[in-house]
Amino acid sequence: MRKQAVAAFFVAFALAASNTAPEARAQDKTFDLKLAHWVPPSHPLHKALEDWGTSVEKASGGSIKYKVFPAQQLGKAFDHYDMARDGIADLTYVNPGYQPGRFPVIGAGELPFLVANAKGGSQALDAWYRKYADGEMKDVKFCLAFMHDPGTFHSRSKKIVVPGDLKGMKIRPAHATMATFVNLLGGTTVQASAPEVRDIIEKGVADAVTFPWGSIPLFGIDKVTKYHMDVPLYATTFAFVFNKAVYGQMSASQKKVIDDH
Repeated sequence: MRKQAVAAFFVAFALAASNTAPEARAQDKTFDLKLAHWVPPSHPLHKALEDWGTSVEKASGGSIKYKVFPAQQLGKAFDHYDMARDGIADLTYVNPGYQPGRFPVIGAGELPFLVANAKGGSQALDAWYRKYADGEMKDVKFCLAFMHDPGTFHSRSKKIVVPGDLKGMKIRPAHATMATFVNLLGGTTVQASAPEVRDIIEKGVADAVTFPWGSIPLFGIDKVTKYHMDVPLYATTFAFVFNKAVYGQMSASQKKVIDDH
């Protein structure tokens, strides 16, 4: 299914690494990693993180353990970059577009009509962004950049067919780039993270939302929207980042396990 494409891309790294990474030394310090994300446990990404943690634990000879904290248990979706920086979590799932202006380089991947699918887009984004990540995300250890399948508009009660239809509508954009797009076409924007979208649509705080097709049922947005525009309009960039201090405390063999994953 399309909604599983990004999760499959992420799991591929873990599976490949588990076949090549050496076991950490027996005397290595034990780490209990907190892996935090903000999507529901039913999302394929949650299972992907569990598989990643299992692979890391195996490759480290049991010296790197993990626990996954889904659905904003450790903090709001907007805060996941800072959570990794501050040590609230050790590995976090970040949507850079939730903080307009803070990560403009990776934001280039959000331009409309740029990618056809998550797999190819993710491979290209990660290969390109690695040259800039140390400068833009210097507070953390950058691990991986990726994106979802192209998203589009989903509306509560009004069809969106032509650009002029956005005029006067209240729309929750996926990120700052889509917010600019909406504003240029006469719409107003409503700021909300993905876990909050169903609620703001249901209550009429927003008339429509930009979202990828695969995530619509995962967040219950199919229950509160009637009209959907079937156009591959945009994509959202994401990153996994790691706490620098924890990584720095690891042995060389443990760092290799993390790097190989």
